[in-house]
Amino acid sequence: MSYKDKFWKKSWDDYVKDLDPNEFNTTYPEAIRRTMEKFPEKMAFDYLGITLTYRDLDETSNQFANMLIENGFKKGDVVGINLPNTPEYLVGVIGTLKVGCIVSGVSPLLSDIQMQYQLNDLGTGGNKVALLTLDAIFAGRLVKIVSKLPQLKLVITTSVGGYLPKIKQVLGKLIGKIPKGKVTPLEGITVIDFHKDLLPTYSKELPTVKIAADDLAFIQYTGGTTGPPKGAMLTHKNIVSDIVIYQKWLNWEPGEGVALSGFPFFHIAGTFTTLNVVYLGWSQILIPNPRDSDHIIKELAKYKPTVLANVPSLYQILMKNPKFKELDHSQLKYCVSAAAPFPKESQKEFETIVGKGKLIEAYGMTETSPLSASNPSNGVKKLGSIGLPLNNTEIKLVDPNTGKEVPVGEPGEICVKGPMVMQGYFNKPEETKNAIDSDGFMHTGDVGVMDEDGYMKIVDRTKDMIIVGGFKVFSAKLEDTLTKHLAIGMVATVGVDNPERPGSEIVKAFIQLDPEYDYDGNEDALKKNITAFAKENCSPYEVPKIIEIVKELPLTTVGKVDKKSLRK
Repeated sequence: MSYKDKFWKKSWDDYVKDLDPNEFNTTYPEAIRRTMEKFPEKMAFDYLGITLTYRDLDETSNQFANMLIENGFKKGDVVGINLPNTPEYLVGVIGTLKVGCIVSGVSPLLSDIQMQYQLNDLGTGGNKVALLTLDAIFAGRLVKIVSKLPQLKLVITTSVGGYLPKIKQVLGKLIGKIPKGKVTPLEGITVIDFHKDLLPTYSKELPTVKIAADDLAFIQYTGGTTGPPKGAMLTHKNIVSDIVIYQKWLNWEPGEGVALSGFPFFHIAGTFTTLNVVYLGWSQILIPNPRDSDHIIKELAKYKPTVLANVPSLYQILMKNPKFKELDHSQLKYCVSAAAPFPKESQKEFETIVGKGKLIEAYGMTETSPLSASNPSNGVKKLGSIGLPLNNTEIKLVDPNTGKEVPVGEPGEICVKGPMVMQGYFNKPEETKNAIDSDGFMHTGDVGVMDEDGYMKIVDRTKDMIIVGGFKVFSAKLEDTLTKHLAIGMVATVGVDNPERPGSEIVKAFIQLDPEYDYDGNEDALKKNITAFAKENCSPYEVPKIIEIVKELPLTTVGKVDKKSLRK
């Protein structure tokens, strides 16, 4: 059995097939013209009670595009978008793409130095850089680094409450719910207020700029375990192909859905989800703060979405809120989970709440636009599995040390080839060469196992693998086992130096207790109990030698467990 045979096709849903590559040969703005023309009066999104139609979104993004043109921005220049999930983010993305400029999500949670690095890196090709940001970030951080940003030529400011009625904006700032900051002139840089300057001034007509499918659409930065973040260069074809492939995979129909996602737009999962929804002409509920489960539950009760898309930790946060269990989930069809492993026990618990068969775990990364594998819509969903390779996608598993394919059923690094694979890392040819092999396969850094039906299970990151006495400990597999213990809500395992054997590692487990566990406060007894459980269910070398009970596990900006900070 060889990966070249694509034996996983036997497990695809009956309607799934490889698509004609010509379907991908378009730009994103061209692809969404159908939505704008067919559903002009349909609600595009709700944001804290404010709704905009697709006509509004089309015309406002045209204004953003024309603003860029009138300020000298041309095809190939870059717009960094430094916002939470607000309407301005979505307007900025679509407006930027309409004029052939490149979008780069800039996390609002970056430090000053990290923000400076990304904006300078984006300008190294001599292209101009613009930044769409919050007034609070402008006043608190941008003014400190602006003198070190030679390619920054344009700044557009807004507020978290920019689209809210004036009275709500004033009250929100008074009580501290809406962050605020004073916007001041910047020498040599044009500063524009999104609501006071842009919307009243610029034309709503669609600009005419020639864009090709192979033109860059995004430079999305992805943090590695070592070194500075790298910008993955994604073309319009990369993005459109992955959107079309996943729509066909799940058999989604235009105009018929309502989606809610907590993925931040500055992350590729959030970008993909929101662009997918617009492409389909669905309505979406924007969530500015994904940790506010009460707000999400209110929106779920109001709109009864057909699709949820979240990182597993957000689903787990929702499960801990009793109000989530009381909701009517009958109209909910799909709950897509991606970006991090979702422990099998937690998946089972989640499906007891929303309904069996609704959870669809998918797999991807920034460099693959992002999805390359998913559980099917109608067919067998293997809980704890990332599913099957998607249509138009080749996958092989290789030994990370030799590059040779491993037999089916053996762990190996997942490698992906297809129209969704990035062009390379921006300004990093050597990093690109190391990531994409001569056959065009992207080496993901994830270690997986594929069964004879084609379903894959992630067992670790190549850099997260723990070596104990010469044995490989796959942290994702170990964590999945440990979460079966009644006391454990979430767990993260890392390798730490073995004080008794320099140069080797032992396993350390950080454990966040399940809030429903009846804990008596006896930490020593609990640790002994967990150790005994591990000895019964794991290989001897997998048993954690150190257990630390923590109030909360640290999460990254997208909601993954932050193992880098745990190692520190």
